[in-house]
Amino acid sequence: MDLNLAGKVAFITGASKGIGYQVAKQLGEEGVKCALTARNDDDLQKAAAQLSEATGQEMAGYAGDMSKSEDVEACVAQTLEKFGRIDILVTCAGSSPGGLLEELTDEQWHASLNLKFMGYVRSVRAVVPHMVKQGSGTIILVVGNDGLKPSFWEMTAGAANAADLNFASSIADQYGPKGVRVNTVNPGPVDTDRWDTLEKAFARDMGVDQAAARAAAERSVPLGRITRPDEVASLVTMLCSDRVGAVHGAHIPIDGAQRKALMER
Repeated sequence: MDLNLAGKVAFITGASKGIGYQVAKQLGEEGVKCALTARNDDDLQKAAAQLSEATGQEMAGYAGDMSKSEDVEACVAQTLEKFGRIDILVTCAGSSPGGLLEELTDEQWHASLNLKFMGYVRSVRAVVPHMVKQGSGTIILVVGNDGLKPSFWEMTAGAANAADLNFASSIADQYGPKGVRVNTVNPGPVDTDRWDTLEKAFARDMGVDQAAARAAAERSVPLGRITRPDEVASLVTMLCSDRVGAVHGAHIPIDGAQRKALMER
């Protein structure tokens, strides 16, 4: 199926690994040029080179920290200077610490909200005026299912993600009439380096080993397995296409129908 994406330009945060990397790969395979951002420049440039070779598309890496407005604005400016436009924004940059309420510090709460919520706000705020000017654009926030399905161990992520969902619904109302589609994609556990880190922390707090933590996560998913990053990327890629142009203001889970409470028992 031709998704009619060839020639478009995407700006992808958190793109040096995991879901963001897979999004860039699949968009590149559809003929999209991509600007990639992440904090670690070495990892980012390596990813850009690998993705360019794999897809045959131009991939530019711009290092930046999405918790800093000046970094977001600089990365967007560099993208516009190089490619002249941004048709697609996909936000994947953001991690939040897991933990129990009585052990989470103010600093951990602030760090989660600053990156996972405000980082998304900053990215949209920097990109959307250019989409409005050109009369079209697609914004996809990769948020996480704990914004929809609360978890006592994932409270910092849940709070940031719930704020992201509200934010996305608000900007969908505001910018839909101006030609900009906005949706969120909400994974549960995804088999990435970040999930491995969370799994270790979950095992620590629950007093079990990592294998037991993994088994608990798998038990919470009726499909019996953890989602792959390329599966999330496939959903994101489809949502970028005008073939599903009526999908707007939606919050789409991709978590195997996970039941959070089963993971924490």
